[in-house]
Amino acid sequence: MFEIFDALLLARIQFAFTVSFHFFFPAFSIGLASYLMVLEGLWLKTGNQLYLDLFKYWIKIFAIAFAMGVVSGIVMSYQFGTNWSVFSDVAGPVIGPLMAYEVLTAFFLEAGFLGVMLFGMNKVGKKLHFFATCMVAFGTFVSAFWILSVNSWMQTPTGFEIAANGQFLPGPSWWDIVFNPSFPYRLVHTVMAAYLTTAFVVGGVGAWHLLKDKANLHARKMFSMAMWMAAIVTPLQIFAGDMHGLNTLEHQPAKVMAMEGHFESHPDGAPLILFGIPDSEERTVHYAIEIPKLSSLILKHDWNAPLDGLDTIPDDEEPPVGMVFWSFRIMVGIGFAMLGIGLWSLYGRFRKRLYDMPWLHRAAVLMAPSGFIAVLAGWITTEVGRQPYVIYGLLRTADAASPLDAPAVAASLLAFILVYFTVFGIGVWYILRLMAKPPHTGELGAKRGDSGPIRTAGITPGPTQNPGHAETLPTQKEDV
Repeated sequence: MFEIFDALLLARIQFAFTVSFHFFFPAFSIGLASYLMVLEGLWLKTGNQLYLDLFKYWIKIFAIAFAMGVVSGIVMSYQFGTNWSVFSDVAGPVIGPLMAYEVLTAFFLEAGFLGVMLFGMNKVGKKLHFFATCMVAFGTFVSAFWILSVNSWMQTPTGFEIAANGQFLPGPSWWDIVFNPSFPYRLVHTVMAAYLTTAFVVGGVGAWHLLKDKANLHARKMFSMAMWMAAIVTPLQIFAGDMHGLNTLEHQPAKVMAMEGHFESHPDGAPLILFGIPDSEERTVHYAIEIPKLSSLILKHDWNAPLDGLDTIPDDEEPPVGMVFWSFRIMVGIGFAMLGIGLWSLYGRFRKRLYDMPWLHRAAVLMAPSGFIAVLAGWITTEVGRQPYVIYGLLRTADAASPLDAPAVAASLLAFILVYFTVFGIGVWYILRLMAKPPHTGELGAKRGDSGPIRTAGITPGPTQNPGHAETLPTQKEDV
């Protein structure tokens, strides 16, 4: 089956496959760790049992997602040495220390406090446990910081020197490498995407249980919190995405040309192509639905501003237009769908009917996986749009691969596909099974002897989890 592919293409498919799987879990765990921190903080501040119930409900899911993220990340990193040894050799002096900083700071921080967070609810004081939860949440952010710094440097390399042997060496200031031109924009855009991914999962789970029982106060609370996040953060994310796009236009214009589908230059204002079928051979977008000059207004803030097209880029430096064009539209389309859900929830909240709008709840259930699709589409836009370079403008992807034979790469790729779909498929199935159970007071399991999911998170029932402690539950009016 793999005979028609060469070793380079197979290596690219393998890395894309493994990193796509991996990206799902950090995108979820970054936001979920912060959500757990908020829930525990609210419980400590108010003494409301409901927040503790939700904390214990979601920490079980976090534990599994975090574990799968760690495992998939370790597997992915080995490919730098197996399939991309030339890249590791020439770029190692720059990216190696950055990835080591991620291990020395974020990974050690998470590993050091994760055990306290998962197993220490009844073994340490409340404040110390909350501190551990905060450190885990902070550790996920620090991890994203260093990994995105590495990726951003590959997109907009600065602060380096090239040695006689072709290696990229750090310049006089590491800060020029860490805070490269695209890093601040990519960090903000990616972290907010993680928060929205988690918000729509939480909102979807809450909506699912509201459709079954709209009086469930736990489902009401998680749905309300998720909809606040959707309504507030989505507009900020759209703005951050626009700023990131302007930065990309400055430093990687060919990527923006592919995103926009501009095969030709437009000297007096470029149209915004909403939909169409890009054709790289005929250099056109078939059946294009476009708005005249709107692309110039968005990218240059001037209706008549000229915009260059791919006709100004050498053919061997053009990214694959079709994939970038459509992945960008999927990401943007989901972003505006998220905005619509957020505005819809504000309308329901204003009308005091947030928990009595079944069509909103059905829409929220359908949108539950939307964040994962959006972050994957965004990653494809970013990485495929960088082609044909692995270090933009300096090192081509074809020159970065290991000298391997196609059958060797095909065998490992097939093994990854089988193992990933089996292992991670089971993990995702179990997470969905946990989500299908409604949250309830005490979170002791379906019955007193059923402690399997609790053991997964390392939490044992304690005196603060009294199912009869109903006086701390909020009223429906308070929950609005």
